[in-house]
Amino acid sequence: PGAMPDIEHFQRGIAGADTNVAIGLARLGFHVGWLSRVGVDSFGDYLRRTLEAEGVDCRHLIHDAEHSTGLVFKERAFGGADPRVEYFRRGSAASHLSPDDAASVDFSAARHLHATGIPPALSASCRELSWHMLDQARRHGASISFDPNLRPSLWSSQDEMRETLNAMAAKADWVLPGLAEGQLLTGRVSPDDIAGFYLERGAKAVIIKLGPEGSYYRGVLDGHEASFSMAGVEVDEVVDTVGAGDGFAVGVISALLEGRSPREAVRRGNLIGAEAVQVQGDMEGLPSRQRLAELEDDLSSMD
Repeated sequence: PGAMPDIEHFQRGIAGADTNVAIGLARLGFHVGWLSRVGVDSFGDYLRRTLEAEGVDCRHLIHDAEHSTGLVFKERAFGGADPRVEYFRRGSAASHLSPDDAASVDFSAARHLHATGIPPALSASCRELSWHMLDQARRHGASISFDPNLRPSLWSSQDEMRETLNAMAAKADWVLPGLAEGQLLTGRVSPDDIAGFYLERGAKAVIIKLGPEGSYYRGVLDGHEASFSMAGVEVDEVVDTVGAGDGFAVGVISALLEGRSPREAVRRGNLIGAEAVQVQGDMEGLPSRQRLAELEDDLSSMD
């Protein structure tokens, strides 16, 4: 704990919105593939071993001999505050991803694609890969979820960020922004208006993260468009807020892929998001299928 200039010892872990969702879905029994690049270095080896141990299919993880694995340092914050983060990822192996890296992906075997706004922020070639993945998934009939995961400092301008990510969101079935993200991307204020922006552009449902207050859904419900809010799950202590939105995405996506109702999906999203913030680390709090069943049973008994 403390300010980074004063810290001498660090704990190693995996960070990243895409990996958090991959691990979370794999822990729930889904067959998840992850496409990326890492360096031919100890961090790259650690990433592959850890992901494979979590059950993630890493056949599309490329080891890049010319560029190193990206690195991030995160302070430990207290009292539920968002921790300060420093990135060392410029020129990383992952920033050199391109559509060529997806040449061996069998899109006909893919049921669902989860995409975020981080790869398109890293480089022009990463952006081309993001478009390629979205287009191929759509062409082969896979459902698509999109979490903007804004990283404004990585973009040349906010206008470019808005235009690109809103166009990518228009390719998705389920759009999952945070409230502040939605406000910045759409210029609209209320959850209902933000959701309307993406529904007008082709999304089937928009699920907006509201932090401790819970979440908001607008989309198709029982054959008709409907909307509702669902209160968040209270926790005794917030240890680490990073990864909460990814836990929420794991809950929503897993439930919808299982054919659960939107209310059940949003409820599960809130539940896993609450689990994620109660432990140190980005993905350490994501539950197994057995743990999730226990949590959902406990929540039901409280209703």
